[in-house]
Formats: sequence, structure tokens, C-alpha cells
Amino acid sequence: MATTGGQPGNQNAAKSKAFHDSMRKACVTEDYARIRKGVERILDAVAEGEEWAIVFARDTLDGRPKQQTEITGEDGGPIFIKTGIDRMLAEAAESADR
Repeated sequence: MATTGGQPGNQNAAKSKAFHDSMRKACVTEDYARIRKGVERILDAVAEGEEWAIVFARDTLDGRPKQQTEITGEDGGPIFIKTGIDRMLAEAAESADR
């Protein structure tokens, strides 16, 4: 059972912590040389105009852009949501008309 974050029994939380700890140990041991080398390769790809590198750098530095979804009703108009009360009133009006 995982005891570090997440929900009880979530093995991914324990695996994530173990991965994080081993990565940090490797980085400190090598004085972050491999990290710097990797960053340099990404920056070189950005300079060359590689789209994947530009997107990666943007998302890493500024965060991913928020996705927006616009939902409209008929002909681009507003959406009307019937609640339980609306349904009951409509049914009562139909019954009164009969």
C-alpha cells in the first residue's frame, strides 16, 4: 500500500516517488551535466525551428495553453437547460391544457 500521496493503495504514487528520488540522485551525482546536455539539444532544435522543440519549450516555460470549447444552441444562440422544476411546470401546463 502506498503511503506517499495519492489514494490509499495507489502504487503509482510510490513508483513516482521512487523514480523522482532516483532521478534526483543521478542528477546530483553527475552535477546535472546530462540535464544541461539535454537542454542544450532542445535549445539547438528550437533554434533550428523544430516544431516539436518549440512546442515543448513553450509548454515547459509558459505552461500549456488552456483549451476552450464554445458550446451554443441552435443557430449559435444560447443553450437552455431544463431542470426538474422546469419539467414539472411544463408537464403541469400540458395537463391544464388538456
